[in-house]
Amino acid sequence: MKIALLGYGKMGHEVEKIALEHGYSIGLTLDNEKDWQEKGELLKECDVAIEFSIPAIAIENILKCFVAGIPIVVGTTGWYDRFQEISEMCVNSNSTLFYASNYSIGVNIFFDINRRLASLLEAYPMYSPSMVEIHHTQKLDAPSGTAITLANDIIASNSRYTNLTDAKPETGEIQVQSIREGNVPGTHSITWSSDIDQITLTHEAKDRRGFAIGAVMAAAWVQNRHGVFTMKDLLNL
Repeated sequence: MKIALLGYGKMGHEVEKIALEHGYSIGLTLDNEKDWQEKGELLKECDVAIEFSIPAIAIENILKCFVAGIPIVVGTTGWYDRFQEISEMCVNSNSTLFYASNYSIGVNIFFDINRRLASLLEAYPMYSPSMVEIHHTQKLDAPSGTAITLANDIIASNSRYTNLTDAKPETGEIQVQSIREGNVPGTHSITWSSDIDQITLTHEAKDRRGFAIGAVMAAAWVQNRHGVFTMKDLLNL
């Protein structure tokens, strides 16, 4: 499998290491406009693209892969306001889009537990949720895509909640606090609190390796598939 890396920052380098460990090759790295001008034509010679760039250019990278006719695995978040449009373009052009707010296997199991707990607690209105997410200072989006996914999954699983906020929550809102410090790869904690006790779920990433492993797994899995896929499909959740 020959992989194109769209974005060659810390995550791009980590994906490269994991891909080479698994016997795959890196056919192309595209990190800026100059790269695209000089090497962009080579994209169609790759089997798949793994995208970890920035929100401002993620959609452009996705569309370029649709045109080149290769699947794309997208790790960038912050573009989901246009997800429906991009999803329809993918299906209509018989292209392949694999996206996730987090590629860690542990986090995706964490997502599943979060949905289950939110559903169980719908019958117990004395419990209310809040969330804290902590990331390194170079992370551009806040709340993180993972935190947004967690909050949206609570909303989908528990009819008492309809929105998230970073301020003091009103009725039906989930407070999400974003902290940026040091070199933290990513920590997410959800607390359901009542007057008598509280339940806390926490996932703490130790390094970026787990994200890269999941992205490379997705790149291999998505071969010869068409449509829009997520980690739920890959992990059969």
